[in-house]
Parts: sequence; structure tokens; C-alpha cells
Amino acid sequence: MPSSSERSGLLAVALLTAVATVLMYSQRAELGFLHDQPASVEPESTGPIALEGFRADAGFLPDDGLLGFVEIPGGPFLMGSDPIRDVGAFDNERWTATAAQGTVNVPTFYVGRYEVTVAQFRAFVEGTGLGVDRAALSGLPDHPVGSVSWPDAIAYARWLDAFLRASPSTPGPLVRLLDDGWRVSLPTEAQWEKAARGSDGRIYPWGNDLRPDRANFEDSGKRPVGTFACPECAFDVSDMSGNVWELTRSPYQPYPYDPEDDLDGLDEDALWVMRGGSYADPARNIRCAIRGGADPGARRPFIGFRVVITRIEPGVSQSPL
Repeated sequence: MPSSSERSGLLAVALLTAVATVLMYSQRAELGFLHDQPASVEPESTGPIALEGFRADAGFLPDDGLLGFVEIPGGPFLMGSDPIRDVGAFDNERWTATAAQGTVNVPTFYVGRYEVTVAQFRAFVEGTGLGVDRAALSGLPDHPVGSVSWPDAIAYARWLDAFLRASPSTPGPLVRLLDDGWRVSLPTEAQWEKAARGSDGRIYPWGNDLRPDRANFEDSGKRPVGTFACPECAFDVSDMSGNVWELTRSPYQPYPYDPEDDLDGLDEDALWVMRGGSYADPARNIRCAIRGGADPGARRPFIGFRVVITRIEPGVSQSPL
């Protein structure tokens, strides 16, 4: 954990960067460290919709045997950036003063194939009555939701966990996972990065070379989830680069990454790590190792999230998230 002086310095730098990001949004600012916006408002209700490839009876999750969750096998992967191999690397991606990257062992988990969509988030809002920014529900139903805060994302994950446990539409394999001590949550940044890059340390989800046909970036708006095929990706997961930045449940802290850091200091003011870049970002910001930060109240059109199903190990202290 950083010292109080390091934390203060980090927040000060993030605040300055946030101001620059807001001022330069139309010019696609290079780093994403974002801060709060006005309080949420009550959304307008809407009638029922049908969405091809998604199940209305299952919270508009994808229509497949695991409702869109993809297994990411447990094991080690290479985290962080080596600027010799990746000339776009930022300083906050360096592992230590003496090592550019580090190996992290991540247990098996399941990640959403797509970013959470407007239709999925609307099902949550209509199911709970939660007041959110109206902009979050204004997009097309198959687009990734944006303009959500970190508490909004956490609340959605908690709702989806309860919904899947209670719904008769939940497939048997997911029921068994949830009954066996797994839960829906936001990914840690280590889980996110492993799902994005696999175990070989690639720069982008599809490999080491930039591919404009593999992600939505340097664009004027979001695209429907899954628009860009990625047969070279390590796992069957879409839009890990671009479309919207994705919030995680990891507080923003200097590397080396330690999963215990995700359990400490959560009662303090924190920036929360977001990953992957957005439609508005340059190529440098859609690399697997890119790390941005947002404070809990930040809501921007280019901030969204995806969820995971992750194991709760018996007897191990867990984050309250």
C-alpha cells in the first residue's frame, strides 16, 4: 500500500489529469483519470424490447449456455509493460524499479463475453428502481452502457448475482457455480488483464501489431457489443480494447500488483482502476496493459464495465465488493 504522502500525490496528479481530460476530450486525451459529475437522476421508463441474440427473460444476457460468461482458465500470466517491447508503455505499467513486468497467478474465473449493455443495465434499473444518470439509458440497447459510476457498476453486479440465483431461467451450470460459492462481481485488474491478453504478454488482445479492424477506437461513438471479430484473441471475449473504458474492483495503486491490495483501504478515498480504453481514445490507450483511474462518482459517456463470476474461497478474507 502506498504511504499517505504517496496517496496524496497520486490523487493530486489524477485531479490535474482529470481536468486536462475534460478539456481535451474532443481531442482524445491520452490518459484516463476521471472525477465526479453531478448526482444521478431518475430514469424514464420504457416498454419491453426484443434483442436478437440476447434473452429478455435473463436480464438481456447473451443467449447461450452460460449466458455469455466465458471461462478463463487458472494459471500465471505476464502483467505490466516492457517499454523495450511496447513503445507505448506508460510509467504506471512498470512492475518495479528493476523489473518491467511481473508474473501473476490468477485462479479460474468466468468473464462476460461483452461489456454490459444498455438493455442489461436498464433491466437492472427497472428491477431495482435505482436512480441513475439518464444518459446511461439513452443509447441503443445493444451498445455498451456508459455514464455509469463505480457504485452503479457494483450495484449492477450485486443485482445480477441475486437475479441469477433467483431466476428459473438461469442455466444449470451457472446455478451450480453460484451454489458452490461463486459470485458475480467486477473483475480485479489482474483478472481483466489476463482475459485481455492471455498468458503470452501480447500488447493488444489480438497480438502485438495494431489492427484497426479489431477494436472501436479513434471514433466518434460506441458500437454494438461484439461488432469487431477477434479470432486471434486468447479467449472468446469481445471489446477488451476500445468501445468503453471498463471499471474494475481494484483500487488504483502502484505496481507490483498484489491481490491483497484489493482488500485494503477500501474505506478511504480511492481511484478505481479502469481498463481497455474507449472509442474516443488513440491506439496507445487500447493496449492490454493500459491503466486509467476514476473516482467513485465519475460518470462519462466512455466509462462502462463488464462483470465476472469469481470463486470465493472458504476461509479466505474477501473484499466486501
